Amino acid sequence: MISQSSQDYLKTIYKLTHGQNPVASVTTSLIAEHRAVAPASVTNMLKKLAAMKLVEHTPYQGVVLTSTGKRIALEVLRHHRLLELYLSEVLGFDLDKVDEEADRLEHVISEEFEDKIDRMLGYPTVDPHGAPIPRKDGSIEYDHYLCLSDIPAGANVRVRQVSDQSAEMLRYMTTMGIKPNVEIEVVSRAPFNGPLEIVVNGEAAYSLGLEVAAHIYVSSLGEEG
Repeated sequence: MISQSSQDYLKTIYKLTHGQNPVASVTTSLIAEHRAVAPASVTNMLKKLAAMKLVEHTPYQGVVLTSTGKRIALEVLRHHRLLELYLSEVLGFDLDKVDEEADRLEHVISEEFEDKIDRMLGYPTVDPHGAPIPRKDGSIEYDHYLCLSDIPAGANVRVRQVSDQSAEMLRYMTTMGIKPNVEIEVVSRAPFNGPLEIVVNGEAAYSLGLEVAAHIYVSSLGEEG
């Protein structure tokens, strides 16, 4: 049996190297930042994971998952994202709370429970934040979108994914109604890295800072079939 903490580290390493903004090298300090732990704790865990042949760690160069480590990470991630969707759609949890709740449950649900919520939800392909859900066989498909922070004035876009890195940022997005599938019109862009003036779903207007806009991933309405 692999400990829950080990599974969490494997999931963190996987998420850092895949998604909308993957990093080229997963370092000890980067893992420590994302897991909010001391670098020494990360080093100790990486040694354990390397001994179990779940990661390959080269000091001062970074860490990569082995094929076994990747398989475990994707299984945990599948549990996590299915649970997030269940918590959101069935139990009514807000987007900023589903990640923390799913973290508590992802290690303990059975494969039968996983299959039942997958079937009940209609075999979904994305979680409530818009991130892809790994399939049962461990395969996963990524669509790469544009950052809202890069969209020019006058463009109309659809939100496809929002970052779940910060619950506080998700709560802020929620106050503006920003979530997957809503439409946004970029009315104007202030110079010198100033905010975007946006209209959400053709109704409410907001001023949105670039830091938040960089965590919102969109596609052009003109590209939809």
